Amino acid sequence: MKESLLNNIEYPSDLKKLKVEQLPQVCEELRAFIIDELSHNPGHFASSLGTIEITVALHYVFDMPSDNIVWDVGHQAYGHKILTGRRKVFNTNRKFGGISGFPNPKESEYDSFIAGHASNSISASLGMAVASKLEHKDNHTVAIIGDGAMTGGLAFEGLNNASICDNNLLIILNDNHMAIDPAVGGVSDYLLKLTSSPRYNRIREGLYNRAVNAGIIGDDKKGKFTRLTNSVKSLLSSQQNMFEGLNIRYFGPSDGHNVVELVSLLEDLKRIKGPKLLHLITKKGKGF
Repeated sequence: MKESLLNNIEYPSDLKKLKVEQLPQVCEELRAFIIDELSHNPGHFASSLGTIEITVALHYVFDMPSDNIVWDVGHQAYGHKILTGRRKVFNTNRKFGGISGFPNPKESEYDSFIAGHASNSISASLGMAVASKLEHKDNHTVAIIGDGAMTGGLAFEGLNNASICDNNLLIILNDNHMAIDPAVGGVSDYLLKLTSSPRYNRIREGLYNRAVNAGIIGDDKKGKFTRLTNSVKSLLSSQQNMFEGLNIRYFGPSDGHNVVELVSLLEDLKRIKGPKLLHLITKKGKGF
């Protein structure tokens, strides 16, 4: 029988001590822990079971609480709570005198925002990302939003504002096939790996810098350059992408349950400037 890894994880710093090859076991144990706890305690089952790998990868790659994670609705954040010092009190979740069923900054410094209603994560995280820029902080902000919440007007307002603000916001679209349903295939997988790779982005940025130095385009025309490269990608993928139409770079779709691949993707996306969206396909209630 394997030695438990989850029992030795109190905070993300403990998770980071593990090898990336050990993360699938952490995900397996975390999913089993949530199922066991919610079988006799109150809570929302399906959403958090579908975000286990996303949660583990985020905490492995980013540095909370310096970096910000904003969960759209709190039902998908149980894994986040367990990995941030609340595993031993998780049995008090949603009970009188116990921990909240939602992220709450008053409860933990790892909770960046109170998540209660759907569709507000992009706007909230955008505010944090822009504030970090203004304060010259070298940190990251991530919003995790479901495909259902993405249909809300507030989400579109956030996307619209993100497209015109100076920010390095990362939006993760947690798509469990409820509202948006593009296929995961070879071409999409190729484009994802191509456009998230450091080499591709060095070439892309190098072309832009050369064009600026040659006087072909000014710095104020970077938006047009972004639209041009996005258009080329759209032609290759044979489909129009609404996010890239808003000048938000799109990556995906990819398997949201492959934690090793997610770590690699997130490491690459950390180095890419500007607003970007990672589209992940997940299964709600996975493992139950």
